[in-house]
Amino acid sequence: MAQAGVSANRLELLQIADAVAREKSIDRQVVISAMEDAIQKAAKSRYGSENEIKAEVDPKTGEIRLARLLEVVEDVTLEATQIALKDARHRNPAAQVGDFIAEPLPPLDFGRVAAQNAKQVIVQKVREAERERQFDEYKDRVGEIVNGIVKRVEYGNVIVDLGRAEAIVRRDETLPRENFRYGDRIRAYVYDVRREQRGPQIFLSRTHPEFMAKLFAQEVPEVYESIVTIKSVARDPGSRAKIAVVSRDASIDPVGACVGMRGSRVQAVVNELQGEKIDIIQWSQDAATFIVNALAPAEVVKVVLDEDAERIEVVVPDQQLSLAIGRKGQNVRLASQLTGWDIDIMTEASESERRQAEFAERSSTFMEALDVDEVIAQLLASEGFSSVEEVAFVEPSEIASIEGFDENTAAEIQTRAREHLEKLEAELEAKRKTLGVADELAEVPGVTTAMLVTLGENRIKSVEDLADCATDDLAGWSERKDKETIRHEGILDSFGLTKTQVEDLILAARVKAGWISEADLVPEPAEGEGEDGAAPDEGAETADATATPTGASA
Repeated sequence: MAQAGVSANRLELLQIADAVAREKSIDRQVVISAMEDAIQKAAKSRYGSENEIKAEVDPKTGEIRLARLLEVVEDVTLEATQIALKDARHRNPAAQVGDFIAEPLPPLDFGRVAAQNAKQVIVQKVREAERERQFDEYKDRVGEIVNGIVKRVEYGNVIVDLGRAEAIVRRDETLPRENFRYGDRIRAYVYDVRREQRGPQIFLSRTHPEFMAKLFAQEVPEVYESIVTIKSVARDPGSRAKIAVVSRDASIDPVGACVGMRGSRVQAVVNELQGEKIDIIQWSQDAATFIVNALAPAEVVKVVLDEDAERIEVVVPDQQLSLAIGRKGQNVRLASQLTGWDIDIMTEASESERRQAEFAERSSTFMEALDVDEVIAQLLASEGFSSVEEVAFVEPSEIASIEGFDENTAAEIQTRAREHLEKLEAELEAKRKTLGVADELAEVPGVTTAMLVTLGENRIKSVEDLADCATDDLAGWSERKDKETIRHEGILDSFGLTKTQVEDLILAARVKAGWISEADLVPEPAEGEGEDGAAPDEGAETADATATPTGASA
């Protein structure tokens, strides 16, 4: 009868292990290991915590085996965990120092306290295994859309039941004016899964730009099959968004594919996002064309790009200014986020005023530097000359060809321009010496006397000082903060150098200082390139910067 009771207990143990493994979706062996740890802890409290006890549960029969482990040593110092070599060899003739001998222990009769402790150990181990299973399952699902049911709402944060795990949509990741209640179905984007003390946390978002991209992938077969690619997304969650698309199949219109028949596809996305208006833009490899498209529905007359600073000036008709900027600057802000360029918008009138101001400034500079009257200065400015240096070193025929000028006039103007530059150079050289800037620094290729003065004023007075500079120190840098680009000025900002030119300047200083050699500067040819460094059949396409915007709105 007692034997039947023992068998029933063993069978019950395995049934419990199977039930817990099924309910928590974890491996049965993990539950059995948790039981072994619990029995081991109870046995230690029964036989003494100084003993090294091992518990085993047979996964087939449920039989519990307890044993005390004793380490084989030459001289015993701890009787509870060690056994002398000669005694060990009585039990196992092959025993060696460092081996462990298992000494069987009688079955354990669990008391109420021991059973309670064992239960806590099992619950803790199972919870840890469940958390690990959740983390492993969802860490590879970052970037996916998941469906769940709202479990509760805490201070605006929505707790979502995903079936096999719990996730959270924080208040700032929900759309404005969006309210969820217990039992509501919710669709969201998994943007982060990370381990925390209270277990793995799955963070969902309905405001993430990629959420919109994934929704289009679900609604538009061409996007799902990668025939149409979503290049970038910019969102003002709950209000308006812009999405740039391009097709790799010339026969498929990417904008039309995303809009769908009578707007059915885009409307499905709009409905999911609580009526968020979506502008679908044709992406273009040409930055100017892409930016013009991104500013739709506003029309653009002209664009001026500064590729190094990733900045663009856009000229629009006077009556289109408010449309281009949008309500609270929304249209231009989204276009800037979509394209990655800083966009300055101005009207034709303001651009005309600026050009007149620049023209007047150049004319004044020529009058002062060349000692000429206003008419000659204005003629030079209107012909496109922007500095005294250009006048001094251009071909004489270019100046002589100006209406009203001849060769003698051109020669006289160039002479005066050179004399003016020599005078400035002498003044700068004197200032450079006063600042204590080393002569060697002037020998670095690309460094001018004006640069030497500016460097000296910023405590860069030797070749080593220049070699030790970072590119950002000299060229400045930009950073995005609160959806705005903040420009930090560099030491040589006023000289209009590109980042590449500044890098070349620093590298030349490092060669001059002996930190690197000329050979270190020679780039290794890329795989598949020819001797001239160009890949075969290399070509580029350019588009008219004033192209008509291509896009659609929903």
